[in-house]
Amino acid sequence: MIENIDTSLIDWSRAQFALTAMYHWLFVPLTLGLGVIQAIMETIYYRTGNEAWKKTAQFWMKLFGINFAIGVATGLILEFEFGTNWSNYSWFVGDIFGAPLAIEGILAFFMEATFIAVMFFGWDKVSKRFHLASTWLTIIGATLSALWILIANAWMQYPVGMHFNPDTVRNEMSDFWAVALSPVAINKFFHTVLSGWIVGALFVLGISCWYLLKKRNTAFALSSIKVSAIFGLVASILILWTGDGSAYQVAQKQPMKLAAMEGLYEGGNGVGLVGIGILNPAKTSYLDNQNAFIFDIKFPKLLSFLAERDINAYVPGIVNLIEGGYTTNTGTVALSAKEKIEKGKAAIKALADYRKAVKDKDTAAAGQYRVTLEENFPYFGYGYIKDPAELIPHVGLTFYSFRVMVILGCFFILLFIITLIWDKKGKIADTRWLQYVGLWSIPLGYIAGQAGWIVAEVGRQPWAIQDILPTSASISKLNPSSVQTTFYLFLILFTILLIAEIGIMVKAIKKGPEAAAH
Repeated sequence: MIENIDTSLIDWSRAQFALTAMYHWLFVPLTLGLGVIQAIMETIYYRTGNEAWKKTAQFWMKLFGINFAIGVATGLILEFEFGTNWSNYSWFVGDIFGAPLAIEGILAFFMEATFIAVMFFGWDKVSKRFHLASTWLTIIGATLSALWILIANAWMQYPVGMHFNPDTVRNEMSDFWAVALSPVAINKFFHTVLSGWIVGALFVLGISCWYLLKKRNTAFALSSIKVSAIFGLVASILILWTGDGSAYQVAQKQPMKLAAMEGLYEGGNGVGLVGIGILNPAKTSYLDNQNAFIFDIKFPKLLSFLAERDINAYVPGIVNLIEGGYTTNTGTVALSAKEKIEKGKAAIKALADYRKAVKDKDTAAAGQYRVTLEENFPYFGYGYIKDPAELIPHVGLTFYSFRVMVILGCFFILLFIITLIWDKKGKIADTRWLQYVGLWSIPLGYIAGQAGWIVAEVGRQPWAIQDILPTSASISKLNPSSVQTTFYLFLILFTILLIAEIGIMVKAIKKGPEAAAH
């Protein structure tokens, strides 16, 4: 049975998982983005026969390989943590959550492993067509890996295609396609992959600008800049579409996350979107009378439009979501947090009563308790919530992370457009300020990606699975000091891996594309 455990253990377990996930996400986006760019470059080589493009593709492929190898190591640790630190979670939903991860390992990862060897070692050993196919199949495999992992993550945000089995106390999959084709999953996949494409484009652009600053490999750098800028601009424009879809899905499925993203405490009709704002640090509770903002500039009615596709639609704020009583977009009256908590407690009690009745072979009573459980199960997780304030995620972190992501996204569009204009005019090789901007934009892509994940994961707290299981009831019963120790061990290990990757990449970059071709 699931049980509440000590707060320090919850905090350290969350910190350890967050640490692993954030380090892992330093490697994954470059794999997704750089993989496509190198495949495009090899395709150009295949079509033109120009050996310069072959050397270009081989150089970026070498950097891809360095990053790929280290990314796999952090990803494996991340999956093991579900069993070591989150065993209650794994027990409760492993039948559903494990399926996409198993498919990822069996199908996508083996696909990568099969063709990556040909991609790296098959130059001049297999036909140009087969080598090109192997390159594309490797990156398709990597992208499919991301798909299945993101399907699993999206299910945590919007649990569908399942039913709860009170006899085993496990959630079981009832509709695989509802899980795999969930609107949250599809949107999350495209949005996340596009963010990786942008990171790859910024990486290629920035390294190429370094060559221009050093006045070496100019032809290689200019050709790489053109491919990366076009690719990056397409990805940056497409991510505006998926970003809008993400906001809509959040509004429909996780309204508390949306309220935190906007620092919205009191909702209403025709609500504006905060463009720029500074939260009021004096506001420490949804119950106080402090203003949410010291300063803010809003786009009138835009939040209502993004949330409901209606400029006058009602959007609930944090206070409204806690107190309930408003009419939802489906026409029902929203329950208050206290009502949901009572329903959650009723579900938990009904489960215990059902299991006792089954043990006592009281069929009639078991049937009644099961009906009560099924009626209240949508609020099962609320039964572990002690205070309605626990349902509010960290507003400041969610609010500012969202704006960092959006502002940087707009900057990337501008950067790629300017780069293409300067490229058309033939001025990039002589424009040092643009070269410096390109070089120093590399870390900004990673910052934007990390900010996006903070919004997604911090914004859905306290839930491990939305409405069904809070993080406080998901963890393993461990000694907090052991989790704390492994946190620092992982911090040291991942930092060493990151430093090693950067060091190996810097050496490869300094050697240049000529060395990569041999």
